[in-house]
Amino acid sequence: MKKRIEVTAAVLVRDGKVLGARRGEQMSLAGFWEFPGGKIEPGETPEQALHRELKEELLIDAQVGDHLVTTEHEYDFGIVVLASFLCRLHEGEPKLTEHAEIRWFAPEDLLSVEWAPADVEAVELVLARMQQP
Repeated sequence: MKKRIEVTAAVLVRDGKVLGARRGEQMSLAGFWEFPGGKIEPGETPEQALHRELKEELLIDAQVGDHLVTTEHEYDFGIVVLASFLCRLHEGEPKLTEHAEIRWFAPEDLLSVEWAPADVEAVELVLARMQQP
């Protein structure tokens, strides 16, 4: 039985754009884009983990908002259970510490890159929300 890995991700929205991060060469799933976040540590809620991960990975303070979706995807290294949340940047400007690249995507550009499979459903939901009148 494969290991279940509980992770959380931030759908950061600012000025009608969404932040994406491209995984670095030293990371599993290298080159894929994802919403930033990370593993949920024992004793943490997904929201607490996300707040901590955003400070560690992007050096920002963000307000974790509504839960968007939780997805499961089986990779060769395990089953990723990903809880994605809508977030707002509270303080700081995202900085690269782990990822190869970060980019603010306009809705029409979200599908121009290859997203990690566990993030695809969240990307589609965000795109649908942003295209509503």
